[in-house]
Amino acid sequence: MSIEFEKLMHDKFQMSSIGELSFFLGLQVKQKSDGIFINQDKYVAKILKKFDFASVKTASTPMETNKPLTKDEEAEDVDVHLYRSMIGSLIYLTASRPDIMFVVCVCARFQLTPNISHLHVVKRIFRYLKGQPKLGIWYPRDSPFDLEAFSNSDYAGASLDRKFTTGGCQFLAKRLISWQCKKQTIVANSTTEAEYVAAANCCGQVLWIQNQMLNYGYNLINTNIYIDNESTICIVKNPVSHTKTKHIEIRYHFIRDSYEEKLIQVIKIHTDKNVVDHLTKSFNVSRFNFLIASFGLLNL
Repeated sequence: MSIEFEKLMHDKFQMSSIGELSFFLGLQVKQKSDGIFINQDKYVAKILKKFDFASVKTASTPMETNKPLTKDEEAEDVDVHLYRSMIGSLIYLTASRPDIMFVVCVCARFQLTPNISHLHVVKRIFRYLKGQPKLGIWYPRDSPFDLEAFSNSDYAGASLDRKFTTGGCQFLAKRLISWQCKKQTIVANSTTEAEYVAAANCCGQVLWIQNQMLNYGYNLINTNIYIDNESTICIVKNPVSHTKTKHIEIRYHFIRDSYEEKLIQVIKIHTDKNVVDHLTKSFNVSRFNFLIASFGLLNL
């Protein structure tokens, strides 16, 4: 089939085949008999050398726990251009490294006036990369072909304005295909509201993936979205609970319509098993390693 497709493209367009895909838009692709591995270890080596982290002491996690970043007006300012350059390099790396996405997003919020405490956190990310340069996403060949998603939020987690961060990830055939981490523009009045907004954002991504898969002949409706907040599930499922949420912006309520149309299902999951946790907060080594392994990240 691939040979026929190659011949068809060659006859129709002025193009030629250069063999098996091994590199695409900065992503390294290793194709094996039992799956595909995607990583950016060459890029990691490049930025470690660029910012002089090639021979530093490594860190076990990209961010320390219980140490939120603040403006810290009294702290010493640092070179803005250096800070922004480091952040830009790390943002590009999140294309294959969801393990650093949360901390990179947090550090990116301080690009206007960074100080020494912010730079210290960014340097820790590089020290973590020094210890895990080859980490990438593994896509196994054989697994059930279904779509599922996980949603979570960190209520009032932003230390400066008490806004919250939402996280979501989507798996196709047990393979991670999409992930999101975003600080919201509103302040939630409760944990339930924060979780509901996160679920709505996750639902929007699921609907987009469903529409994309229809182009390939796959109808993946009734997708499971796993949520670790019982009240959020009640709001989605129960019309009575839904009428008590007038304080939540209307644009987030489309998730209930999606549920009624059976495009999605909302499933309760225990917090300990919610694999999207590390896109909303920092963790200790053991929990962090469990979460990134659940994402399918490993060294090959």
